[in-house]
Amino acid sequence: MRLEIITPDRQVFAGEVSSAIFPGADGQFEVLNNHAPLISALQAGEVRVTSAAGRESFQVTGGVVEVLRNNVVVLAESVLA
Repeated sequence: MRLEIITPDRQVFAGEVSSAIFPGADGQFEVLNNHAPLISALQAGEVRVTSAAGRESFQVTGGVVEVLRNNVVVLAESVLA
């Protein structure tokens, strides 16, 4: 599935991933290939992604995630280095 992590001023990540774990407002959840459509608020925490290149993580300060037809878009307030 395709994942994009975007902040108001830049694109932080874009690429194919096999899984992504998010800090949802109601708790942590994982999105895999062919996941049902979903929109969720994010709280501050770690977004962890697994791709063919390995694992990466991003610290977000909050935002929203949308999952639709194997496209996952994270609109993050900010991503900490």
